Parts: sequence; structure tokens; C-alpha cells
Amino acid sequence: MSAPVERLLEAHPDVAAAWYPVLARAAGRALSVPGLDRWSPLARRVHAVAQPAGWTTVVDEPRRSPPTAVEQLTVLSANLWHDWPRQHRWTERLEAVAQLVEAEGVDLLLLQEVARTPELKADLWLADRLGLSLAYARANGATDAIGFEEGVAVLSRFPIAEIHLRQLGRTRNPLTRRVALAAELATPLGRLLAVTVHLGLLRHRNAQQLRALRAWVAQLSAGAVAVVGGDFNATEGRAEIELTRRTWTDTFRHAHPHADASTYASAAPWRRWSSPRRLDYVFVQQPPTLHWRVLGAGHVDAPGGPHSDHRAVLARLLPT
Repeated sequence: MSAPVERLLEAHPDVAAAWYPVLARAAGRALSVPGLDRWSPLARRVHAVAQPAGWTTVVDEPRRSPPTAVEQLTVLSANLWHDWPRQHRWTERLEAVAQLVEAEGVDLLLLQEVARTPELKADLWLADRLGLSLAYARANGATDAIGFEEGVAVLSRFPIAEIHLRQLGRTRNPLTRRVALAAELATPLGRLLAVTVHLGLLRHRNAQQLRALRAWVAQLSAGAVAVVGGDFNATEGRAEIELTRRTWTDTFRHAHPHADASTYASAAPWRRWSSPRRLDYVFVQQPPTLHWRVLGAGHVDAPGGPHSDHRAVLARLLPT
């Protein structure tokens, strides 16, 4: 889905919210009424899309043996740009992401706009291609009902001990849900909380979601280090991003205090390109008793060309 369409749906939630709950309730009733067989397929589709975020998939052990010792942790956060319904060069772009992960020696992969269709599930494809453990959660759509859904995912070289899912903010609109997915990883460095998130486009809702995210991560981490990456849909001049930096380390800015930090430049119908903006981040939340150094950070593209309309964020961290 394009950013202008998403922005329209978030700015005017009644476009979908006014009628979809009514249809969903009607669909639920229709499924239980004998004699309405001809409407059952449509009712099932409407009912499925209206369900809350969830339907998680977990592959808790990586196919390849996890490392027994780690000198540093390499993290990559990437918005995969589902580009539905076109999904232009989808398989080629997924392969480019896989090559980027291999080239950079990534230990932890935090993904957004992870698409699924009956023919291809991006999260499972990457987990199988790279031999990683996986946690995936649906945000919008429903593969079995309409042939498409998208969500967020955590992939790792380490086993996944537990997962947590949070829908950020309340919305009746079944097309613009925003979620955060956290996976507790069992690593040689100890317990690590890995969080992937995709926040909304509207400024006031984005700020509410970010406040809810910080509180949720603080509660879940319970004294452990948390690595939080994703598409925050907020530029670094925003008050909520500045407030987040007071408690979380902004890995890119820590490594590059004054460098250009843009990660996204979108095509707009009324002009060729918008101004480049920074929307993607990797943060580290750490308790006072621990300190992880940022060895390096950067904004990267996959080998052979862009894998998405966003650049990925790479961070190398050293526990001390």
C-alpha cells in the first residue's frame, strides 16, 4: 500500500472504520445462519480481515547451529516494502536482503512490511534461506481470506525463548494497524530482548504509539538489554524522538553525530520526489548496571541495488 493511501486511511479512519465493523459483525452472524451458503465465502473474508493483529508464526530454533560465543552483535533493521498489490521484483528484492545479511554478518534481523501471499511468505522464505530462527506477527490483511497480509518479524542466529505482541493504539480501521513484536533471545551474551516495530503516519497518533512502545519495552525488558529497530515514521527533529533519545541510545547518531541520516525519499503524485527524511532507527535500551558500546552504525542498501523504498539501518554493538 502506498504512503499517500495509508495516510488517507489514517487521517480519515471513518473511510474504513465506519463500515467495516458493521460488515464484520454481520459477517460473523452470517457464518452461523443456515441457508446463507452463497454469502459464506465473502463473509469469511470480511470476518478474517477484521480480526485483531496476531496469528503469529514461530520457528524457535535456527536451522544452523547458533554460535557459542559472540564478540559483538550485528543488528539490521529493514522495511521490506511490500508494494502490494504490485510487489515489484519481490523475490529478487528478498534475495538482495539475504545477500546483505550474509555480507554484513548480521546476527539479528528486525523487519517491517513483511508480506505474505499464498505463493510466498517473506518471513519464512528468509528464515529458510538464511537458516535463522523466526518470530512473525500479522498486522493487516489475511492471507487465507484475501490472498495478502503484512506484518513484522524478528529473525535471529539465536534461539527464541518467548515472544510478545502489542498493538499500539486503538483503531477500528482494519487496514492501518500498527504493532510491535518482541522476541526474547537466548544468546551467549545473556538474555536479550529484540523488538521490531512499525509506527503510524499521523503525527499525533505516532507520538502516542511511541510513548506506548517505550513503556511496553521498559516493562518487558525487566533489567535486560533491549534492541529496538523499525520504521518509526518520525523524523529525528520530532519531540517524541528527542524524548526517546534521553532513555534509549540512537545508534546511528551515536556513531555519526552530524552526518546525513536520511533513510527514505518517497515519490509523490504532485512532484517527482519529496525531501529525503530519516524514518528508520535502531535504538538500544540498557539498564544502569550494563553498558553496550556502539562500535559502528550506518544506513545501507542491498548489494546490486535498492531492496526497498527505505534504506536499512545497520548497528554493531559490543557488550562491556
